[in-house]
Amino acid sequence: MKRSHLWKLLLILFAVFWAATEIYPPQARNLIDQFDKTAVLNPDPSLNEVIKRAKELDAMQAGKKYSPTLTYSNLLAAIGTNDIRRHFPTNYIPRESGLAPTAAILNRLQRESAGKFKLGIDLQGGTQFMLEIDSEKAATNNMRQTLGASAFIEQAIEVLRKRVDAMGVAEPIIQPAGANRILVQLPGLTASATAEARANIQRAAYLEFHMVHPQSREHLANGRIPPGYERKVIRGKAGPNGQPGQDETVLIKRGSERGMGGTHIERTSVIHNQMTGEPEINFTLTSEGTKLFGEVTTAHVGERLGIVLDGEVISAPNINTPITGGSGQITGRFTEKEANDLAAALDNPLAAPLHVMEERSVDPSLGADSVTSGLKSAVFGILAVGLFMLVYYLFAGLVANIALMVNMLLLLGVMCSLDVTFTLPGIAGIVLTVGMAVDANVLIYERIREELAAGKSVRGAVAAGYSKAFGTIFDSHLTTLISSVLLIILGTGPVKGFGVALTVGIFLSLFTALIVTRLIFDTWLETGERKSVPMLHLIRGTKIDFLKWALPAFVTSWTIIILGIGYGVIVRGHNLLGVEFAGGDTVTMRFESAAKPGVDEIRRTVESLKIGDSAIQYQSEGAKEYLRVTVSHAADATRGAKPGAALESSNGLKAEQALLKAFPNAKFERVQLDTVGPTIGFEIQKAAILASLLSLFGILIYVAFRYEFSFAVGAVVAVLHDVLMTIGIYCLTGLFHDGNLGRQFNATFIAAILTIIGFSINDTIVIFDRIREDLKLGKRGTFREIMNTALNETLSRTIITSGTVFLATIILFLFGGGPINDFAFTFLVGILTGTYSSIYIASALVLWWHKGERPKLGTNPTTLSGVIEVESTPKGA
Repeated sequence: MKRSHLWKLLLILFAVFWAATEIYPPQARNLIDQFDKTAVLNPDPSLNEVIKRAKELDAMQAGKKYSPTLTYSNLLAAIGTNDIRRHFPTNYIPRESGLAPTAAILNRLQRESAGKFKLGIDLQGGTQFMLEIDSEKAATNNMRQTLGASAFIEQAIEVLRKRVDAMGVAEPIIQPAGANRILVQLPGLTASATAEARANIQRAAYLEFHMVHPQSREHLANGRIPPGYERKVIRGKAGPNGQPGQDETVLIKRGSERGMGGTHIERTSVIHNQMTGEPEINFTLTSEGTKLFGEVTTAHVGERLGIVLDGEVISAPNINTPITGGSGQITGRFTEKEANDLAAALDNPLAAPLHVMEERSVDPSLGADSVTSGLKSAVFGILAVGLFMLVYYLFAGLVANIALMVNMLLLLGVMCSLDVTFTLPGIAGIVLTVGMAVDANVLIYERIREELAAGKSVRGAVAAGYSKAFGTIFDSHLTTLISSVLLIILGTGPVKGFGVALTVGIFLSLFTALIVTRLIFDTWLETGERKSVPMLHLIRGTKIDFLKWALPAFVTSWTIIILGIGYGVIVRGHNLLGVEFAGGDTVTMRFESAAKPGVDEIRRTVESLKIGDSAIQYQSEGAKEYLRVTVSHAADATRGAKPGAALESSNGLKAEQALLKAFPNAKFERVQLDTVGPTIGFEIQKAAILASLLSLFGILIYVAFRYEFSFAVGAVVAVLHDVLMTIGIYCLTGLFHDGNLGRQFNATFIAAILTIIGFSINDTIVIFDRIREDLKLGKRGTFREIMNTALNETLSRTIITSGTVFLATIILFLFGGGPINDFAFTFLVGILTGTYSSIYIASALVLWWHKGERPKLGTNPTTLSGVIEVESTPKGA
């Protein structure tokens, strides 16, 4: 084997081995088994009883999909008050975790038992929150004296991580999302656990100490509020028989006294009042807090000190004597659970309040269905493309399929290495990568076919095929890369995951097409004399006058675009925007099919609540059917929303409760809830428009640099045509759905549009590359004749490259549910319009731009292809 071939082989083997180690183990191991395996010190009957009880609790959910979070709860319940520390090595108990020893040990076991494939909440169920920090409130309460503005995010993330760890959530994601927002994903949570998680996360436990004005009663009686003070109400405690307590109004200082607050609390505990038995929170101050507290209470003996929690005055005791011991109690007639939750929050206080801007929850059962549909569509798509390549290109198709398997292994390895969360759109990105990887091979094989037809030897045809196809492959992949990178930068959640999968796939497609398949071909050529490269050839020597129909096609296209978008704007109006754009709630529920209510009945029930515009839709996913109710924010509310407006309540939950009451026999059960604030919806719209414009601008610059300005204008107008045509047809789907609902604009639709922007130019690049080549070769004929010749010469590869991606996408459309179906439909339209526009929009515009005259193109900038050809072509070939 040649030395150049040897290093390529070693590189490929190393990459494959590395990817395999990154993927293993793919799935999470059972936490109870991991506990049993690790707890080896000081075995005793109590430990065996814990394991036995935990397995019994797990067996009670035997019919459900394994959930790490559920198993954590079962194991925690089985352990109870047992001290398990003595069964584990000392390094299993972090010294500064802030958690109880049992929780700290179980959290470590949970991390060690986790699999390499991290599934998003759409695949395994769970809840996602987008939180916004109200730093302005912290500023008015002297908190910036303790924390700088840039430190609020870091402090909040650390606090939230400790709170989430205490909940026992497996593999949570807590990360910054912009200047003042935090993304929190809690996989595996059921719908019943979501409300509790929301309360625990959002609770600021923002504790402050404010002085009450010494003449509070006199000023209030005279209706005066001195400067620097505000009116506050202390809610009275309910009596022993439930009778309401007596509220008290006081004048309290606006700022905390000398900055005293939750940051000065060292630890808390729940105790019970010896007289009443009611739970109280005992707190111990830090050394700095002890000093401050002593100085303040010494200076204000005889006055009242207000204890303010999350902006509410819960008590205002008198300072009878200076308090210098560094401890105190908070009373407020709490329940046992409220006291424990408050104590836990005070142990990890937030420096500023948090507001929930966006909430998404998916029941684990729906997540399991999504995994099934997603994997099925991915496997079927890959098999369909692989089968086509094998049948059409025979031996070359086998080589492409080997490279495809290497591509998939490396893609999964890289994504696991980067800790990328796998989502439904991410699966779509993987399948799309398959189509793109095959496209590169098709371009190479069609070039090899042409070189063989021109009389070259097999060895020379292979070398020339790779060399001449390189420029086209590079250009088409780079234009797609522009869009995929923008998806990562401007996208959020699943859309960002799709962008990561697509970006990694683009680079790996270049690697497998130019390195892996080339090595196989070179090795094949060295093993003996080859007479030909067998492959089918169905499209031969066409001489179609494509540009004859350019003007009618151009007019027809823009007419359809105007009709489609006009229908969407005028007829569908606000129903065209999903909650991700308009803001609002979408609740998805399963039901008893025998008692399925009518759409009109459901609509009347929801509209009677007067909570906003509603859209009702039954949606089938595989053999199951779900009801999807969307309640959008009113247009006025959306326009008037201030940045940072929080979600105070969920209209989706209100609609759910109304339907449960109106149709009890249907037995509605919520499996998914999406709540998006109007501010988030506006920002998604802005990001989508910005990403689209940047993609078009990037393509314009790149194509102008690689070809000529007229070619760049033609390419960009063609892409713009594809986007507008896809939007128009997407709008027209309302004609075929009840209630003019149809498909709505959502995040996956934007991902598909950006992918179309990058992908639809591929065919245009292939055609432009051939036009440029024919012009440089000095072929005879008018510019129109040269363009028609180039269109016919590239017709076979245009159909096959678009056809392979179309084949993979149609599988996604047929078998993928939910967001995958929306993405696949949009992208299918984009593939068809992209192929069409390469001929009748891009090529026609370039022809009209030059008024039929041959343009003067510069020298070919694809210098790297020349290097590959020189290096790979043996002497005398």
